[in-house]
Amino acid sequence: MRKLILIVLIFIALYLILRSVSRIDSVGYNPPPIPELKGVFEPNKRLLNAEKMVLSKGTGAEDVEVDNEGNIYTGLENGLIVKVSFNKSEEVIANTGGRPFGLRFGGDGNLYVADGIKGLLKIDFKNNYKIEVLTNEADGIPFRFTDHLDVASDGKIYFTDASSKYGPGEYLYDLLESRPYGRFLVYDPKTKKTTTLMKDLYFSNGVALSKDESFVLVNETYRYRIWRYWLKGKKKDTYEVFYENLPGFPDNLRTSPEGDFWLCLFTKRNKMMDLIHPYPSFKNILSTLPKFLWPKPAKYGFIVKLDSNGNVIETLQNPDTEEPKFVIITGVKEHNNYLYFASLYGNWIGRLKLR
Repeated sequence: MRKLILIVLIFIALYLILRSVSRIDSVGYNPPPIPELKGVFEPNKRLLNAEKMVLSKGTGAEDVEVDNEGNIYTGLENGLIVKVSFNKSEEVIANTGGRPFGLRFGGDGNLYVADGIKGLLKIDFKNNYKIEVLTNEADGIPFRFTDHLDVASDGKIYFTDASSKYGPGEYLYDLLESRPYGRFLVYDPKTKKTTTLMKDLYFSNGVALSKDESFVLVNETYRYRIWRYWLKGKKKDTYEVFYENLPGFPDNLRTSPEGDFWLCLFTKRNKMMDLIHPYPSFKNILSTLPKFLWPKPAKYGFIVKLDSNGNVIETLQNPDTEEPKFVIITGVKEHNNYLYFASLYGNWIGRLKLR
């Protein structure tokens, strides 16, 4: 009996110690049931037909952008922005000194970058790739994780700050804590003003303007959904759910030439993560343990195409039962009948012929 009491006391003491050193202040969350991968989501092997170009300048090619000449651009974990001609050349054009994530060309020919550390940046192609910080805070709250963006024809830049608490490399803490630290914002280069359009988002991520720029889509990664924010019409300045309960974690978004949307699912939904989400004390303790004990993302490749009404048209996949050739895809761009894509954890760019 004494041994049992001692064991219970040791367990309680250990529990209190781990809880006291936890970095997070978690709350419970009851996720919706994970959708079955059937119908249009039925697993396929289409991504295995893609070509791969290995990058030599670093790893972490989170997003891809393509210019009118077909040159590809991506940002790496070491801060470099590289210009790539598929399987021919690779050139460093800039070093942000931070962590470049989303990339978009503006109508002025300059490259705009959502840098997770530095903020929203402009790389001036007419001035020796000079880097300018456009904005790094809104409403008195500094950006901690500037993540993704899109540029409108009038020059306005719509972008996300995924978390006002956790920065790059800390997104798993944001996942465990389950609190809404994300924001969706717009920067107006004419007034140099940054405006918050949506707040209290659970890791706001990918951004994509509709082809007619009547609305913009925003991914909310840790709630498995996509929002539509109206920019024109009777619903202007209002927002609504565009797609609810995805079968994976939505990352970046890209508008297709036809006006559909390419959506990157970082990985499939994690059953273990959904199981522990309702228990904040357990998540607080989990955050103190080595990360190899945390739930692991499946090595799965998953790209979804949706129309402008939120209907899934097709999927491109690399099942986790196959060789992990193209997995954890985070950035995508369609150009001249090819789909280019890359990974937050990869040192490569993939290219798949669509037609």
